[in-house]
Amino acid sequence: MKLIRTEDAVGSVLCHDITQIIPGVVKDAVFRKGHVVTEEDIPVLLSVGKEHLYVWEAQEGMLHENDAAEILRQVCQGANMTASEPKEGKIELMAQCDGLLKLNREKLNRVNAMGQMVLASRHGDFPVKKGDKIAGMRVVPLVIEEEKMNRVKEICGDEPIFCVLPFRRMKAGIVTTGNEVLSGRIRDQFTPAVVKKLEEAGMDVMGNVLTGDDPEKVSGAIRKWLDQGAEMVVCTGGMSVDPDDRTPLAIRNATDTVITYGAPVLPGAMFMLAYAGGAPVVGLPGCVMYARRTIFDLVLPRLAAGERLKAADFTEMGEGGLCLNCEVCTYPNCGFGK
Repeated sequence: MKLIRTEDAVGSVLCHDITQIIPGVVKDAVFRKGHVVTEEDIPVLLSVGKEHLYVWEAQEGMLHENDAAEILRQVCQGANMTASEPKEGKIELMAQCDGLLKLNREKLNRVNAMGQMVLASRHGDFPVKKGDKIAGMRVVPLVIEEEKMNRVKEICGDEPIFCVLPFRRMKAGIVTTGNEVLSGRIRDQFTPAVVKKLEEAGMDVMGNVLTGDDPEKVSGAIRKWLDQGAEMVVCTGGMSVDPDDRTPLAIRNATDTVITYGAPVLPGAMFMLAYAGGAPVVGLPGCVMYARRTIFDLVLPRLAAGERLKAADFTEMGEGGLCLNCEVCTYPNCGFGK
């Protein structure tokens, strides 16, 4: 940086904050580091006692913080996201629609490990709403080597670090198991709870079918929903290892690929996910009926965004997979699923 007369500073970039103090009224920066001085700023600067200023002296091979932040934006901003204008070397990304936030954790960590730059974001694989802040980025110094920012571009390549997968308007059918429900001995409280969650995820619920515990009838009901155009089928209950719980067998018989039966999440350990072609078929344990948050809350947004899950996705749920059942639930602003 170099020291110049304030009157000669038009077009220069400030290297430090300029503070204005009016006793009992204000003590704050009237201009921030990185501000480009205009003709109109000169009287204000002189009024706060700044007859000389430290400004950035442009050097070949060095980038101003706003220019470097723009490079970070380019490698970060993916589909369905908008960006703020650079301010004091910082840019923020916002969701352009309701959907699922996806991020490349390896790239995120590699960029942050380089030093002198910061990428901070929400947790990936969680739902966001239109207008939600997704991530913020900036470089730490006022100027940074252009070569270092070129390395960032090389690390990130053509695929951005973040994107938002919009939720799809999927059609879902429900298969309600349990002989006690079919016979009318108990009232079905499971289906209403599932319908509520499906509708919150933006899905169209086609209806539900009562089958009892006969695995052939459950398999038949799954196939019938799929034949009627269901893009997802949810089976409620009958998911434990008790001899009378036959839903896992029925799901296996009605699908092509079983991804998991069991997951390291509490509540929700007896969860099942399989696919019939491209349509997910889900087996929900009884906890979904009464617990405020379960594995279904972690998985449903990803299915609603059209993501096809793998066994490894469930293996990674162990850390953060314990819901503490807090008296006041603040999900998703808590540790569950993270």
